[in-house]
Amino acid sequence: MTTTQETKPGANGLVEARLTLPEELLPWFVDAGFTSVDGDLREPFAHVPDAATKMVVRVEENGRRDVLVVGPRTRASYHASKRLASCVQLRLGPGAARPLLGVPAVDLVGRVAPLGDFPGTPARQLAEELLPLDHEQVVPHLAETLPERLAPADPSRTGLLRAAVEAMSTEEGHVPVGVRALADRLAVSERQLRNLFADGVGVSPKHYARIARVRHILTHAGRSPGIPWAQLAAATGYYDQSHMTADFRTLMGVPPTSFFTGRLPAARPCQAFGSAPAPG
Repeated sequence: MTTTQETKPGANGLVEARLTLPEELLPWFVDAGFTSVDGDLREPFAHVPDAATKMVVRVEENGRRDVLVVGPRTRASYHASKRLASCVQLRLGPGAARPLLGVPAVDLVGRVAPLGDFPGTPARQLAEELLPLDHEQVVPHLAETLPERLAPADPSRTGLLRAAVEAMSTEEGHVPVGVRALADRLAVSERQLRNLFADGVGVSPKHYARIARVRHILTHAGRSPGIPWAQLAAATGYYDQSHMTADFRTLMGVPPTSFFTGRLPAARPCQAFGSAPAPG
């Protein structure tokens, strides 16, 4: 049964809640959350870079329902507000895209497509079943049905990939490992490591680390506005503050000072659905 771990009311009626994943879903998903909006989000909002692929069950204010796959985002995009009622987001774990969706993760980068358009039979079945469900029914339904239909990815390959992703993360002050050092640690070649990331994550190890560092800055600078940029750069694994600023500008479109003072790029309409990729 799904329980709410954390609820955060935000501006303009935005409420976010983190959901607990049942153990049965851990071979495929690593995190789940619920977002609801009471009315319009008046300010433009940012989709920040994210190396994860997500399954999204979305309900718009007019009652329209979608079950979508949102692939990794390598750069931020800025959008005008949309009349959204609620959505449940489930983050796929490393290596879960191919068994669940029938395609390698690299084919999903920058894509938004209906779940039912993907070639995997489990994807089409889930799309039909999840579409009419209320948000509190989504995770329990997945926990009940998915293990019966779908075998997890090769555990040795998945374990290797998850260890690599963890080494590239910035969680709890961890500084990402370099690609060569990581390949040596895992006893694979750099080429094998890049192929592993392409198939199971979608982006290269180097770009994964860049995204992780920028997301770390977004989190910690937002929580501690007075923290010196040089201190944050050093704690996140950058050479210096100028390296951090350049990386942040490349991925976010503006330097850190501009972003955190609200000087953002012009908003544009949300991305239209793209067709699902063919099997890889």
